[in-house]
Amino acid sequence: MWGHLRVLRPYAAVSDHPSMTPDLTGLSIAAAGRLIRERKLSPVELTEACLQRIEAVDGRLNAFITVMAEEALAAARDASDEIARGGYRGPLHGIPLALKDIFGLAGARLTAGSKILRDNVSQDDSDAAARLKAAGAVILGKLNLHEFAFGATGVNPHFGPVRNPWDTQRITGGSSSGAGAAVAAGECMAALGTDTGGSIRIPASLCGVVGLKPTYGRVSRRGVLPLSWSLDHVGPLARTVEDAAIVLQAIAGRDPLDDSSSAEPVPDYAAALAGGVRGLRVGVPREFFYDALDAGVEEAVRKAVAVLEGLGAEVREVSLPYIQEIPGAVTAIMLPEALAYHQRWMAERPDDYGDDVRYRLELGAAFTAVQYIQAQRLRELAVGAWRRQVFDRVDLLATPATPVTAPPIAEGELQATLGLIRMTNPINLLGLPAVSLPCGFSETALPIGLQLIARWFEEPMLLRAAHAYEGATAWRQRAPPL
Repeated sequence: MWGHLRVLRPYAAVSDHPSMTPDLTGLSIAAAGRLIRERKLSPVELTEACLQRIEAVDGRLNAFITVMAEEALAAARDASDEIARGGYRGPLHGIPLALKDIFGLAGARLTAGSKILRDNVSQDDSDAAARLKAAGAVILGKLNLHEFAFGATGVNPHFGPVRNPWDTQRITGGSSSGAGAAVAAGECMAALGTDTGGSIRIPASLCGVVGLKPTYGRVSRRGVLPLSWSLDHVGPLARTVEDAAIVLQAIAGRDPLDDSSSAEPVPDYAAALAGGVRGLRVGVPREFFYDALDAGVEEAVRKAVAVLEGLGAEVREVSLPYIQEIPGAVTAIMLPEALAYHQRWMAERPDDYGDDVRYRLELGAAFTAVQYIQAQRLRELAVGAWRRQVFDRVDLLATPATPVTAPPIAEGELQATLGLIRMTNPINLLGLPAVSLPCGFSETALPIGLQLIARWFEEPMLLRAAHAYEGATAWRQRAPPL
């Protein structure tokens, strides 16, 4: 019934050409989906390949908290049977994915990377998980993260640090740490993460994959353990822009049980990828985003902007209103909202938190109601000013995703966190869609990320520009040296 592709090792860089890759886990979702649709590849074979990959490399990476091998294989067999009967659901049918361990998945542990919830089991699916299941995806398991998603390094005192596939002595970034590592290493074909101050884009940047933070409200957060209600976003990490578009297609849309989700119509993201960037106005910020960068990061990002210009984009400098004040507003919102969620546990079980997370939660009590309200007011002013003064002049912004490449795990937690979130957290306050994608490597062979930012709900244009850049460069063809 099914054709067969032999599973070999080592992991190959992502490919759209199955005849050119020796390992099924190196296929893109788009390529694997076509093979499954044509019955040249079985979801069972693909799932087995990912499980073998997890077994081979995760002892060095620590990307997974829970591997659901039996459940994944059962779902893969169901997908195979359904497709054989003519019930193909679409490009995610039979595709093995994984979830950051703050997504509810009925019957599975939801630990949030914490001691407090170590034995917690979800009763229901999160909306995003339910949508992936409806699309036919196979869930491999739950991914490690910075405790309670409250940090940018992925150094977890309860489940151990997630290690970067490019150099296992370095961090992956956080808080979607396991997602970045697992996708980069070929353990899963894509993953869902969350982003409150950069927690999708930072690990994408440091691990050399694509990380998409959609517009606030584009994807429901129901059933996802919150960090900061007004800053949290759900989105995919994948190895190609097209794959990120495919996953976003499945999870986007209004959830009637989540009032923060948007009723904005969901376009066809994959269909919007074609067309290139000719005529698009790409803004390079005059201030903030290009300050205090590693020299290699700045060089790579400016070369990436030049590639976009060479593809026909119009590049111009632009000033960003309130950009110096926005990071302080993010802190004045995020920390009190986080403490509000954790108030009972902080009163009853403070010693069960890791030192860094407990410290941040304690800081949440230092902010007054007046400061919180002023920060929310600044958010309104900044959104209006960016709408009028930025996005009337440009269609996209191009910035670094992180100011540095992946620091060593042994580096100070606070120092690493403060540096890593600087380029990403302003975009959470504004609720804009943004993507990080590979744009180069440092002298020590560590990935560098380009961040592209678009207007609210302009994910089609954002993905089109990212796809054009990706197609004009060869960065995605490089794989970690595992």
